[in-house]
Amino acid sequence: MRPETEQDYIEFVTHQANALCRTAYLLCGDWRRAEDATQEALIRLYRVWGRIQRKGAVAAYARKVVVSTTLDALRRKSSQEVVGGDDYFANETDSADPLAVLENRLVITKALAELPPRQRACVVLRYFDELSVDETAAALDCRPGTVKSQTLRALEKLRTHPALAELSDLAVRG
Repeated sequence: MRPETEQDYIEFVTHQANALCRTAYLLCGDWRRAEDATQEALIRLYRVWGRIQRKGAVAAYARKVVVSTTLDALRRKSSQEVVGGDDYFANETDSADPLAVLENRLVITKALAELPPRQRACVVLRYFDELSVDETAAALDCRPGTVKSQTLRALEKLRTHPALAELSDLAVRG
């Protein structure tokens, strides 16, 4: 790889690695797995950097590789493993308390972990990464209609999730 091309790769990684890792984390619920998936995606990206950079689709390609790597790892994951854990904090929290923000994040992460991988990926890409339906479909290598239906099913499950209902009750009361 030429030095200027390698410098472009380094700059991309410097600016995008955290966002890619966050996406992977939201998909799998485990920072170690997310870091592994991100590292694997960046290795794959390095191998094809010149070609992808010429096409101008670096961010989309990197996101697609992170999503596929993470979902592949989830498929291989042992059925014995469970993402998340017991209740982390008491239900009563002060909205000004920093721990309340942490609890909300944990509740959301736990609810996401209970979704099937494809539905979770649709929600993460659409609402956390703020991608369009078409961009999400490209990242998941599926049709836009699939993204819409999977997102709809996921949102229905999240709306009825008991822990998320408690969060929305607290937000209305707060």
